[in-house]
Amino acid sequence: ARVLEVAKRLSLRATRGEVVEGEGCERHREPLKVFCKDDGTFICAVCRESRAHRAHVVVPVPDALQEYKGQIQAHLQALKEERDQLLGFREVEMRRSW
Repeated sequence: ARVLEVAKRLSLRATRGEVVEGEGCERHREPLKVFCKDDGTFICAVCRESRAHRAHVVVPVPDALQEYKGQIQAHLQALKEERDQLLGFREVEMRRSW
């Protein structure tokens, strides 16, 4: 939940063009507007055109956030189902031991 909250806040500020201390590009002091999938990091427009990222797959921040939010929710759902299954096993074992 904290990761999503930080990502949402970063996305909102990046779309508004705000650079907040510690959340903008450390090198260029530009807003982080794209996400480099190859490196798994948010980058600014200047970094996007650099040699380091030119050949990498990049997507806009809101798209990256939506994609990762979906992945997180899918993993969370799987964990909830596994927890429910384990609680069911626990309950059966407790009944059997009584």
